[in-house]
Amino acid sequence: MKKGNELLRLGNSIGLLIAFLVVSCVTDFQPDAVSIPPSLIIEGQVTDAAGPYTVKLTRTADYSFKSLNLLETGATVVISDNLGNKETLKEQSLGGTYQTTSLQGVVGRSYKVSIKTKDGKTYESDAEVLSAAPPILKLYYEYTKETGGANSAQNQGWDVYLDAKDPETTGNYYRWAWTHYEFTEVCSKRELANGTLTGLGCCSNCWDITRCYDCISVNSDANINGQAISRQFIMRVPYKSKSAYYLEVQQQALSKGAYDFWKSVRQLTSNTGGLFDTAPQTVRGNVHCVSNPAEMVYGYFGATGLSEQYINVDRSTGEGVPDLDPPIIVPQPSACVVCENSIYRTPNKPRWWQF
Repeated sequence: MKKGNELLRLGNSIGLLIAFLVVSCVTDFQPDAVSIPPSLIIEGQVTDAAGPYTVKLTRTADYSFKSLNLLETGATVVISDNLGNKETLKEQSLGGTYQTTSLQGVVGRSYKVSIKTKDGKTYESDAEVLSAAPPILKLYYEYTKETGGANSAQNQGWDVYLDAKDPETTGNYYRWAWTHYEFTEVCSKRELANGTLTGLGCCSNCWDITRCYDCISVNSDANINGQAISRQFIMRVPYKSKSAYYLEVQQQALSKGAYDFWKSVRQLTSNTGGLFDTAPQTVRGNVHCVSNPAEMVYGYFGATGLSEQYINVDRSTGEGVPDLDPPIIVPQPSACVVCENSIYRTPNKPRWWQF
């Protein structure tokens, strides 16, 4: 019995020792703060559609700012073509956003942007030839309903597709984008303490704008040269109303450089952080710092051909009650709010609006 008690005490001691070693070997990982030098980011393009064209300039901030990009104000931004035509863009009231007033892109010409920041640094993009995009031959949708799920409305939707014809020439690169406009009578809203939404009406006709900024859909004609582009998926329309869903779709003709850039961005943003994912990488664009070639510059300035079409998706065929947004209470009478023209809202009637 005495021997058994000694073995028991020995076992307990070993157990406590192992526990101590395990605990002592586990320490919290405290990564060092990452700091990167401020770098310019350029976003913009010239197209063969009517302007104005916009160039947005921001600058990377230290990670202590939670990766917030800072507006680059006070710069001189010039777009020029290979025939010597040029235009100096006007900075908008928002700051960091520069816009043309008269420039019109022409297929076959090459375009570049030149930038001089208020601290005297100069930047320039590579010149890109503007290529024509093949027309959209057909834009259509199909209703689908998934089985299961607690909310029947969220399981329903309309998938929008596009058909086109790739030219016989090789080396064609595409990107597809969409914009949804929805008429709104409320231009300001806020949530009260009880969860109720209240708001103020618009002083004029106004449309909310929805785009998917992280939906990067690109492809090339490497495997379909000269053949049909069939059932190219564009987006899925949600069942949030019985009313028609107005959608504008762009088929963009890209340069090889722009295609490679957006393909890299798509790969970077689609990584899920799994064990076998590709390690994060820096996506370089086509803009470089002339005054300091070693300086990192991000973003892309492109010359893009556009083919555009619209579609009204009939949602009256949806089953049951739509997945409605909470109602907004607008006091009557009430002051009105100006419908500002921005990337999220516009007082300008969409070109194919029929309602």
